Amino acid sequence: MFTVGIEEEYQVIDPDSRELVSHEQQIVAGVNLILPDQAKAEMHEAVVEVGTKVCRNIKEAEEDIKKLRKVVSEIARSKGFMIGASGTHPFSLWQTQLITENPRYREIVNELQDTARSNLIFGLHVHVGVPDKDMAVHIANSVRYFLPHIYALSTNSPFWEGRNTGFKSYRSKVFDKFPRTGIPDFFDSYAEYENYVKLLVKTNCIDNAKKIWWDIRVHPFYDTIEFRICDVPMRADETIAIAALIQALVVKLHQLRQGNLNFMIYKRALLNENKWRASRYGIDGKLIDFGKEAEVNTRGLIHELLEFVSTAVDQLGTHPIVTGK
Repeated sequence: MFTVGIEEEYQVIDPDSRELVSHEQQIVAGVNLILPDQAKAEMHEAVVEVGTKVCRNIKEAEEDIKKLRKVVSEIARSKGFMIGASGTHPFSLWQTQLITENPRYREIVNELQDTARSNLIFGLHVHVGVPDKDMAVHIANSVRYFLPHIYALSTNSPFWEGRNTGFKSYRSKVFDKFPRTGIPDFFDSYAEYENYVKLLVKTNCIDNAKKIWWDIRVHPFYDTIEFRICDVPMRADETIAIAALIQALVVKLHQLRQGNLNFMIYKRALLNENKWRASRYGIDGKLIDFGKEAEVNTRGLIHELLEFVSTAVDQLGTHPIVTGK
């Protein structure tokens, strides 16, 4: 219960031109020789994705992700590459990037065309273990309210194809072109969610639930809630702080449910207003406090969020990581 898994997507960069470049999966192969099954190819050949093991706590996750970053960087240097961590590359063009030869990626590109080819983005995914699927759906419903807050903390992609986009995070604008993305709807139960997936499969919209790319989802194969909204942070300490906050939120909402309490559920349309603001301004703007029906400085809301999860942070022993104190 409340185990943690972290996935990060890194940029493979030519050290001279600083452009994204194909590594022909040399880095993936090299990493897996040292840390088996912890690196894999992504759709574009200029991407390396890594994943921690299932970690019992944040300390284990921190050790694992720092080891992965170190090994990936060392292997990359030995092959003549560099590694970068940001939600988008500042100036490389997606039109020049090679697609990884893989039946799944070939199928996605065939269906989505330039929407898939242009999806040259780099994210952070955090899994928190919740074996009870109905409990996982309940927590996912409630935690949607906090997704823009978490997103604002992670914004790390202002540039796209040589332009300052004016957004703190342009990554989500690129990904929004995919179907089945963004903040999901409310589901009454896991059975209702399963029926939704079965309908999409039956009508040939998808072949399995992994093609549901929402900002948060009850994972179709693992006993986890997967948070997918964040840009990949530049620094490992930032990744760990965000993961610890996400874990604490899950624990807090679980505590409320166990006490027969609940957090207010808001409509997706309202939550999307805050997501847009988080993308545009990061932590330097304002989000809407729907309880007060007023704009509030995002930094102030982040402090309120930290107060909200304080009991969970104490339970988990992650206070210094989440608060920096």
